[in-house]
Amino acid sequence: MESAVEPTIEPAVADRIDNRRAHRPGTRSGHKIPLPAPDARANAAMLALAGLALAWQLIGLPLALRAAGGPSLALLATLVPVVLATPIHWGLIHEGIHGQLLSSRRANERLARLLAVGIAMPFNAVRFGHLMHHRFTREPFDRPDVDDATEPRWRRRLWYYARLLGGLYVAELLLPLLAFLPVRVARALIARGVGAHGPEGAQVQRHFANHAGDAQNRRRARRDWLASCALYALSFSLYGPAWPVLLAAMLLRGLWLSMADNLPHYGVALEEPGRSRDLRVPRVIGVMLMNHHLHRQHHLHPTLPWTALPALAREEAMRGQAKGVDAQRSRPAYFRAALAQLRGLQPGNRVH
Repeated sequence: MESAVEPTIEPAVADRIDNRRAHRPGTRSGHKIPLPAPDARANAAMLALAGLALAWQLIGLPLALRAAGGPSLALLATLVPVVLATPIHWGLIHEGIHGQLLSSRRANERLARLLAVGIAMPFNAVRFGHLMHHRFTREPFDRPDVDDATEPRWRRRLWYYARLLGGLYVAELLLPLLAFLPVRVARALIARGVGAHGPEGAQVQRHFANHAGDAQNRRRARRDWLASCALYALSFSLYGPAWPVLLAAMLLRGLWLSMADNLPHYGVALEEPGRSRDLRVPRVIGVMLMNHHLHRQHHLHPTLPWTALPALAREEAMRGQAKGVDAQRSRPAYFRAALAQLRGLQPGNRVH
């Protein structure tokens, strides 16, 4: 049976990444509670929404455009719910990364990988990067919003805005190409891109380089990338002359993914628990985000399913109220916080 953590991560690190057990706030320190199983009904509903959105984007819409003789405002407007389903699609992949999509470990990984192929994400690389994000969340490689003075500011600003405005997704689309390069070249490119800055920078760099050079990871990356290419080649052929519609949909979904990626960490001090914050949204929108706005709770309790996070946030709010703090009001609004990222880099200390 395949592990949910990449084999290139050292065992001690892997244990700290994804084998930690959550502690419910208010219980005695060290008192473990049973982990809730994935909410099968909630996940099934989200899978249906994400699947319908993807099927419409790749197959339904191009066929409708052909039948209508070309694009119309009404048909183009149907891309709005497709784009709005993006956080659901990523949220399901995210649940799969943490083993909370299905009860069966093998089925969980297979479904998460299939979802990643559907949105042209390299599952192994995304999973590895996300687990490293949990383990090394205070290291320079995981702080794209901080100006750490390791390179010219203009270059850092250019990289920051390119990443924020869709570049992260474009990079994920192209990342599997490294698996077609010689191992030595792939390792060197990844090591250079990650860098070795910060207290644990050398260790982080080694983990990423090992992942890039692992034979099994490279085979899976090539296979998944070719599957995504075949899927989207078929879709582009269905769109025919209207192919820019599919490209626009991909870019809009990529923009959402790129802006949401570092949103809960933007401007958060290193000493903050989990180096992340919870954000404020209406309950219905929170469900559509699969509670991505409660990211601090997720970082403090990474083995809990998304449906368990609101209860943790409420308990934290009750403790805050007992101290005279209105936790709900102190949380920034989600979409306002997303736009706040356009302010640019945050000042940081030089790292070595």
